[in-house]
Amino acid sequence: MLKPRMIPCLLLKGNGLVKTVQFKDPTYVGDPINTFRIFNTKEVDEIILLNIAATRRQESFPLNLLSRIFEECFMPLTYGGGIKNLDDMKRIFNTGVEKVAVNSAVAGNFSLIQEAAQAFGSQSIIVSMDVRQEKDRSYGIYSEGGTKLISNDPVGFARAMEAQGAGEILLNSIDRDGTMQGYDVDLIQSISDSVNIPVIACGGAGSLDDFGKAVYQGHASAVAAGSLFVFHGRRRAVLISFPTRQERETLFKEEIDYHAHRC
Repeated sequence: MLKPRMIPCLLLKGNGLVKTVQFKDPTYVGDPINTFRIFNTKEVDEIILLNIAATRRQESFPLNLLSRIFEECFMPLTYGGGIKNLDDMKRIFNTGVEKVAVNSAVAGNFSLIQEAAQAFGSQSIIVSMDVRQEKDRSYGIYSEGGTKLISNDPVGFARAMEAQGAGEILLNSIDRDGTMQGYDVDLIQSISDSVNIPVIACGGAGSLDDFGKAVYQGHASAVAAGSLFVFHGRRRAVLISFPTRQERETLFKEEIDYHAHRC
């Protein structure tokens, strides 16, 4: 088994990168091209780019920007935001993007994932699940940028997406987004243990220890973060950073035994 991946998850709004807190109040953090250049020097394995403007306002895809990013990007890139059909995916793949993350379009059309997997391969299709804990402590899955409830059964939804052919699940905690207070490990474990495809945990990372908890307690196959990689200090000054390869290897040194136990 591969070692757990550590992935910057960047939010695009217009031509700039932003960071939200619980999917609200986006704060500008920088230019996409320059940010990707910096991550190149950090030996990042892959990056997820989610276009929150396309998701919430149904704006057109920034195909020219994606092509420019691909020219600067030395690692695999996933794009999500506003994707509705196979034609949208094809246009995005044509820019050089390796994977697409689909969210709102899945709500009323599970077969879209099956069609996409058949057309482009399961390894290229990620289903993004935006999850919020409800007042009764249950979990709800939301679309449209966290504004529309689509399911109260995250485990059943994840299993359905796997059955349709999704290659991975990007599990976003709306409650933890941008808070840097740690992942919702119980949520991550419930989804990870219910499917056989990789689960990328996202939302709440505030330290390297949080990554370890998501993997070893939550059983996530990968960890994604935004604030931890773009902010520094209590005042949240913008500073692009990423753990060194040695730090990552030290953190995930037990992965072989862990995955062997799971298998």
